[in-house]
Amino acid sequence: MSNLETSPAEIACATAQVADVEVLYPRDVPLGGPRAIRVRRTLPQRQRSLIGAWCFADHYGPHDVRRSAGMVVPPHPHTGLQTVSWLFSGEIEHRDSAGVHALVRPGELNSMTAGAGICHSEVSINRDAAPVLHGAQLWVALPDADRNTGRDFAHYVPEPVSLRGGVAHVFLGRLAGSRSPVHAFTPLLGAQLDLEAGADVTLEVQPGFEHVVLCGQGALAIHGRALGVGDMGYLGPGGSSLRLRNVGDRPARTLLLGGTPFTEQLVMWWNFVGRSHDEIVGYRRLWEDGDDRFGVVAGYRGSPPRLPAPPLPTTTLRPRPPPDRAG
Repeated sequence: MSNLETSPAEIACATAQVADVEVLYPRDVPLGGPRAIRVRRTLPQRQRSLIGAWCFADHYGPHDVRRSAGMVVPPHPHTGLQTVSWLFSGEIEHRDSAGVHALVRPGELNSMTAGAGICHSEVSINRDAAPVLHGAQLWVALPDADRNTGRDFAHYVPEPVSLRGGVAHVFLGRLAGSRSPVHAFTPLLGAQLDLEAGADVTLEVQPGFEHVVLCGQGALAIHGRALGVGDMGYLGPGGSSLRLRNVGDRPARTLLLGGTPFTEQLVMWWNFVGRSHDEIVGYRRLWEDGDDRFGVVAGYRGSPPRLPAPPLPTTTLRPRPPPDRAG
């Protein structure tokens, strides 16, 4: 997914802390034109730019694509990151300049490594068979040693893991005895958790990780702190367990994300992750010039044929501090 804001910048968002839980509240962002779907963007925000190497989180839906244009994101560029696409329902067609043409389906991980440069498109499809679009688009920042790696793509369907009161699908890292084979450039965790009504689940987690729980459906509490749909509950490193409770009378669904604190400073603007203002300016110029660094998406027939980059801000883009300075 692209960041389609015309003036992309960090926006101050409210946070709240109770005991050891910090709640990050999303802001609504339109994804496209006048009939665009809206997404709830929780990362990045001024108070906390990263969770481990997770640097971007959009949660969208449930959205009936029969009644609107759905998701239509023309070819757009990325650098220095991996995209992680995860659906709860619906279906999306992915095309990229590495020659990959794939479908994103519920419960199936699609991860694209941009490295030095890639472009891709995303379009919701199969409106009759899969009319309700609901999911998350996530980005992972690549460490300096790997950020200019080649383009890559991974697809993985995790087996469900039974929990006492729920089910987990572990798509990155390891949890509850399940391990994903998908390569990550820094230690990460990504899992969908489905909790039965009234379920109270305690998970063993890695103490060196910081974690967030993104509430996708229902009513949840993390360590006693309530989360609404789209909210994130943050826990810093040090704990070896994470407690979730479904406080509603219907099933609840969440994403659990984690990783070791990312200690490198980043400059992140539009769809680019870099290390300096000048680097971002260079990426934008190359994209506007149609440089081979990003390649071409074959088979996309929408309009416009590619997304133009928004204007750069009039001020110098500043690095975002690592998480231990951002809270």
